[in-house]
Amino acid sequence: MADMLVEAANWSADWKKKKSRRRVLSAPATAHYIAGWPRDTDLGVIAEADGAPVGAAWLRFLPAADPGYGFVAPGVPELTIGVAGDWRRRGVGRALLRALAGQARSVGIRQISLSVERKNFAQKLYLSEGYQVVDSSGADSDTMVKDLAPGYPDS
Repeated sequence: MADMLVEAANWSADWKKKKSRRRVLSAPATAHYIAGWPRDTDLGVIAEADGAPVGAAWLRFLPAADPGYGFVAPGVPELTIGVAGDWRRRGVGRALLRALAGQARSVGIRQISLSVERKNFAQKLYLSEGYQVVDSSGADSDTMVKDLAPGYPDS
């Protein structure tokens, strides 16, 4: 999962200078997404190809005192998703999102939140999977929420 958190932090193939693994895992703003994994309320899925991980998606409830980028409320877990560069735009992210939404729904989670930079191509994926923008006040990013309440089909 740490590798996929690094992938998530380095989402743009155009960036010449990537954030180092050490920097991503030591920065409080990103480290809290995996520190102490797994907690009792954490959920996650991993995509593999030929026995090697190529993507991961997970949910974590973060407190208002230590919110993540996509924080909307203490009772709404935040999504983190990372897909290895060579596996992007090949359906891995969509499969991870759907599997995780199914897991979340099965344990009674009613909403999932996330934050995505507007330039990130994944924003279109999130929209196509039923996430809706709920806050656009960030200079470069939006907060999105997917409603998992009964009666809302997966896209």
